[in-house]
Amino acid sequence: MAPNNSKKAAAECVSDDALIHLKSYKYSAVDKSPISHYILRPYWNTFVELLPLWLAPNMVTLLGFMCILFNIGLLVVMMPDLEGPAPPWVYYSFAFGLFMYQTFDNVDGKQARRTGTSSGLGELFDHGIDSLNCTLASLLETAAMGLGTSKAGVFTALCPCLPMFFSTWETYHTHTLYLGVINGPTEGLLLACTFMILSGYYGPGIWTEPLADLLGSRASILSAFGLSDELLESLTIRDLWVTVIVLSLLFTHIPFCIYHVVKARRAKGLPVAPVFLEWTPMAVFTLSTGAWLYSPYSTLCSENHLVLFCIIMSFVFGRMTTKMILAHLTRQPFPYWTVMLWPLVGGAVLANLPLIGLPAVSAEFEYLYLLGYLIFSAVVYFRWAWLVTTSICRFLGINCLTIPHEKQKQNKAALNGRKVD
Repeated sequence: MAPNNSKKAAAECVSDDALIHLKSYKYSAVDKSPISHYILRPYWNTFVELLPLWLAPNMVTLLGFMCILFNIGLLVVMMPDLEGPAPPWVYYSFAFGLFMYQTFDNVDGKQARRTGTSSGLGELFDHGIDSLNCTLASLLETAAMGLGTSKAGVFTALCPCLPMFFSTWETYHTHTLYLGVINGPTEGLLLACTFMILSGYYGPGIWTEPLADLLGSRASILSAFGLSDELLESLTIRDLWVTVIVLSLLFTHIPFCIYHVVKARRAKGLPVAPVFLEWTPMAVFTLSTGAWLYSPYSTLCSENHLVLFCIIMSFVFGRMTTKMILAHLTRQPFPYWTVMLWPLVGGAVLANLPLIGLPAVSAEFEYLYLLGYLIFSAVVYFRWAWLVTTSICRFLGINCLTIPHEKQKQNKAALNGRKVD
């Protein structure tokens, strides 16, 4: 039975009083990317016409996510160490799967409008899948660059969570998704696809070769910018990659998110300072992840458990951000916490017990703890996802992954009418 006005339903934003806001839902987004506007949008508009009218938009989103899941399975089989090298076709598969994920992620809304099935559930489902994908797609990039479980590999695998969180936080306050002239969902994914293709052609070793060897005689171009020969001998594209990501986060993405939130709060006459407390879950997530994985006493990286860890984090981060999206859609108070963060804090503590004078846990115990965390996070996530999805579907009288037969008939008749005209 669907939850009604119980305390549990209210806490999960699925009470009738919360869900009533979905009746007036209207999606709002701003995309300033020239690549998206002039190149990809015509492609997306053509692609969506190839989809059958009986295909539900949420199923379109799910199909895109399956492209990522397929390649995660391929990664586990072909290069579980995240280093490789793997056969070239593996990297090409990564690139194709990520590109198709981007395609389906952008045509699901068009399919919803095309079939007359737009709803708040679509935004929740779409961005919820995006949250799950943050650590999974970045795992493919980590493997494509041959970073393994190095510090750069850990950073690459988990850093997309930061921009996703701040974009979701921004949307919660502004009720508009802002995508800049250069943004992650467009240029970021295309750049990742390019890296994967280059890894397939040249091999992943190109990302860790010294720039002096990689550029040869053309290295003199960089010397003109004050880079010494010694620096070029030690500097790699991987080093530049991490630096560029950090700088883009600190000086472009996060400041603009803050600017839009402050502007929205001031326009409503609301205080600004309290919103920064809403960074608490992300601060706990980031600090605990770093303290666990970068601890000299942890065996997760040395025992090659980064893939398993990132799968767990996809559930943890997925619920954390999707709760924010649901609160945005239902105009509810900001969700400061999720129970799924507690085991992450516990893992960070376990990995650093020697710092407080206690013996380090064994590699076997840490692995068993990780497996327990996987089971816990999966059960909590899917139970919550089922509760929210079924509650919204029953309240709005819609289906999640299918289009009702009567609606399909109406769409078909409308299409035939346009063809006759």
